[in-house]
Amino acid sequence: MIYILQNYWQALLYSDGYNMTGVAMTLWLLVTACVIGFFMAIPLAIARNARNPLIWFPVWLYTFIFRGTPLYVQLLIIYTGFYSLDFVRNTAPLNEFFRQGINCTILAFGLNTGAYTTEIFAGAIRETAFGEIDAARSLGMSQFKLYQRIIIPGALRRALPVYSNEVILMLHATTLAFTATVPDILKVAKDAYSATYNPFASFSIAAVLYLCISFGLIYAFRRAEQHFLAFLKP
Repeated sequence: MIYILQNYWQALLYSDGYNMTGVAMTLWLLVTACVIGFFMAIPLAIARNARNPLIWFPVWLYTFIFRGTPLYVQLLIIYTGFYSLDFVRNTAPLNEFFRQGINCTILAFGLNTGAYTTEIFAGAIRETAFGEIDAARSLGMSQFKLYQRIIIPGALRRALPVYSNEVILMLHATTLAFTATVPDILKVAKDAYSATYNPFASFSIAAVLYLCISFGLIYAFRRAEQHFLAFLKP
């Protein structure tokens, strides 16, 4: 049994159709979802702080829906619900996209983390000191330059500690990928358990792998905080 388990994890299960290991798939899901969420969140966070309700209300509604419903439910709706719609199945690009479990998983993860990241960045923007804005305006900066040089860089620095927690939580959320038959670490562990009937060894290895990835992320964000938030030290 130990030999079977060892062979199972030596390759970390290259999965049919993906040619990725469980660790590589988990990291791919995490990085892709966070990149999508990050670049979505910056313009949406600016819109979230707009005074016009026609601008901020749709963003608020999006973040409310995706923060107010479980990610598991969102994944099921995108993976199984959308494909049951006739116009999705009858439209070639949509049919091709929603047939792939990994596409649905990345879409669900990206929209979910994008909602949380939007609120994180929006809060950091609201914390911008009025003195910085007044000083920038006194120098004749336009609204675009004000956001580009003052508001956005400062907000991203202040949001870094909170955003690091969101990335860690997104790593934990990738365990739901097996729902869409995506071979992440947990899917590999479940397959190893099915092959060996040794749940302790199978899921313990998975836990160690998640701990190692979490440690790497925490270390990277800690170094980033030390660099970008050095000016806040007493």
